[in-house]
Amino acid sequence: MASYIALNYWELAAASVFVLINAGLSVAFGLRVHLSLLVAAIRMVVQLTLVGLVLTTLFSVVSPLWTGIAALAMVLFAGHEAAQRQDRRLSGWWPYGLGTGCMMMSAVLVTVFALMAALRPNPWYDPRYAIPLLGMILGNCMTGVGLGLNTLTTSLVSRRASVEAQLMLGATRQVAVAPVMREALHSALMPTINSMSATGVVSLPGMMTGQILGGVPPAEAVKYQILVMFLIAGGTSLWAVTAVLGGVYRLTDGRHRLRLDRLTAAKAT
Repeated sequence: MASYIALNYWELAAASVFVLINAGLSVAFGLRVHLSLLVAAIRMVVQLTLVGLVLTTLFSVVSPLWTGIAALAMVLFAGHEAAQRQDRRLSGWWPYGLGTGCMMMSAVLVTVFALMAALRPNPWYDPRYAIPLLGMILGNCMTGVGLGLNTLTTSLVSRRASVEAQLMLGATRQVAVAPVMREALHSALMPTINSMSATGVVSLPGMMTGQILGGVPPAEAVKYQILVMFLIAGGTSLWAVTAVLGGVYRLTDGRHRLRLDRLTAAKAT
């Protein structure tokens, strides 16, 4: 029978010492990230505590309405975080709308596929399966799209002269921005590729480790992890391609001109 080792708050507090050590190193070396590190740690604790309470309620209710509301909230927050990870963002509602729309299309599609075709829980919208799966896919897709759009916008700014020269010589916008688009997609997909390459040899993913610590047989945990990695790779690819193509569409126009005026100013460093 599966069992797990319960943790108390004193043990969690002891583990937080490593965060304080990192903050101290930031002060000692003048990295100036100690405040961001501490705020991120506090934010993580608060968010996970609230999520634990919400999931406890969702698991006891098992309602398609509440599962859908929770999934929608996750997508909306992920869209906001993806927009915030870009040095040069699209102006207006585009950075948030593009990221959220892509996530809604790909992450939800991949999650529903996993629930109905692979795991097949009863009912299929059981939040015990739906919410963790969606969370893992969204987290990785958010990173991929943030990297892809950030690479697209910064590369278009740095290569403006080259792109505009091709446009003036008669190249279409698709041809002129193709090298930048390939670079953006490469940046978006590399974290997922590297993660799959190292999984099992260099690292044991968090989901697999958690299942093993919770008493699940290692062979069964491996099968779940393989499924999740396939879902993450598929969702990230779909989302990244759609987001980068949307960014290209926004930063060019029907007259095959580069429209960098649709970008916000670069973030101050």
